[in-house]
Amino acid sequence: MTAKADLILHSGQVLTMERGAAPAQAVAIAGDRIVAVGTDAEVRAQSQAPHTRSVNLDGRTVIPGVIDAHAHMEREGLKTLRPSLAHARQLSDVLDVIRHEVQRVPKGEWIITMPVGQPPFYFDGPLTLAEKRMPDRYELDAVAPDHPVYIPGLFGNWGVPPGFSALNSLALARNGIHADTCPDCDGINIEIGADGRPSGVIVETNKRPLIEFSVLSQVPAFGFAERLEGLRRSLPLYHAFGTTSVYEGHGSAPESIAVYRALWEAGELTMRTRLCVSPTWNDAAEARLAMRDWLSFARGNGLGDPWFSVAGVFIGLGGSPATARAVRKVLPNTGWSGFVEWANRIEDFSDYAWLAAEFDLRVHSVVIDRLSEVLDVFDAIDKRFPLAGRRWVVEHVGRTDPADFARIKRLGLRVTTIPFYMLWKNGASRLQEHDNGNHFVPQRTLLEAGIDIASGSDNIPVSPFSAVWASVVRTERTTGQIIGLDQRLTRMQALETVTRNGAYLSYEESLKGTLAVGKWADLAVLNTDPLTASDEALLTVQASLTLVGGREVHRASE
Repeated sequence: MTAKADLILHSGQVLTMERGAAPAQAVAIAGDRIVAVGTDAEVRAQSQAPHTRSVNLDGRTVIPGVIDAHAHMEREGLKTLRPSLAHARQLSDVLDVIRHEVQRVPKGEWIITMPVGQPPFYFDGPLTLAEKRMPDRYELDAVAPDHPVYIPGLFGNWGVPPGFSALNSLALARNGIHADTCPDCDGINIEIGADGRPSGVIVETNKRPLIEFSVLSQVPAFGFAERLEGLRRSLPLYHAFGTTSVYEGHGSAPESIAVYRALWEAGELTMRTRLCVSPTWNDAAEARLAMRDWLSFARGNGLGDPWFSVAGVFIGLGGSPATARAVRKVLPNTGWSGFVEWANRIEDFSDYAWLAAEFDLRVHSVVIDRLSEVLDVFDAIDKRFPLAGRRWVVEHVGRTDPADFARIKRLGLRVTTIPFYMLWKNGASRLQEHDNGNHFVPQRTLLEAGIDIASGSDNIPVSPFSAVWASVVRTERTTGQIIGLDQRLTRMQALETVTRNGAYLSYEESLKGTLAVGKWADLAVLNTDPLTASDEALLTVQASLTLVGGREVHRASE
């Protein structure tokens, strides 16, 4: 007998994402589960009771709660803890913000803002100001003589380096920066003014900024309390786009995991959060001890509950040795990343992956254009430790060899793509890909090969519909050129990558990802029909209502 519903959503377009299913009209919820899906008449007949609350969808579209397969969720709220310069169009606007902070912050304490430029990407930085430059130390001194002031450059994943930072005299002094200061890593240029002294402007070309791990080591890092408040603020920002689950396959540093755990323990974690460990080890001997003795909680499917779990380990391939060294010197500070930087040769990657297989830890790795190399390692491991069923994850897939698709299936791997980041944001360097780009982020070919790819936002920007849009249009931002015309997805296929397919990453396909009887009542009511909206409108879809386990976590103001 069907349970009677606490809530019925009716008179809408319910995209269940069940394979081959036609849209329904209504869905019924009892407690944290779905108890009926079908036509209005069917659902009412099966589930309505005197206590049932009904919501008329008035034709709006319902989808399963979004599963962001590469979310970096904790970053978004951190951005709100620092004064924004998004409105600044000239230097005086920037200085006005500093002047306001001087009135608020006690003398001697740091004033740290967000970067110059337009979020979320901060493209062009100071070129967005009328003067086409950053303020210098003297301009900052004039409005803040008694506070160290730091305007940071962009975090490279948001936009495109270089990043431009600016400091006043007190901030320079606290960091011991003078005319002869030589950064201990490449990619950082301390500009010298006409008076022979540092101008206060520092330019960095590193994608992963090292400035705060190197020459600006005295700038206060995000503390635990700030990271906790940042995560708390991130939740509603992600829920506003219908996101109900995140999968952080890029790895979370120990402190990041502790922040999630603290919010979970407090009963405030409204997002189903699935993490893997970003390791701090320096070599294979240390890795063996960590995997053997300390990471037992992350073996197999991991440990946790419906709201918070940890499973597996991230193993990086490539990376900058200077970056890895700099970050490890200042742990637990990871800056904006939230994970520990790596620098692994393919030989190192292989050693760590073999250890992970021995200790039953799921491996996650960002592969970009090195998928074949990674699969060679996995093939060798598979002969000793069969990988089928372990669901190891290859992420951020870029250039591929079609011959690798059969290996992916045979090894039972899960695949994630970041189409907005790879195609729209950073596609300029890929315009000359062979075969017109049809082997780069080949989403359609992967799906047709029976590989259920999942997509993520990468926090660039928060909206999962940026990934949906990029999967559909595949255009590059500077030219509008299409990268891989044959790889464009249909609207429905693109939606599957941010709903149904993501559930397989955490072994939860029987619990979420589609709207079906017995599954968690995780769903989003959208403000636009994603199947019929224009391409432009698809990019801006938001949720009118988001439910996680039947609980309202977001409602848009009317």
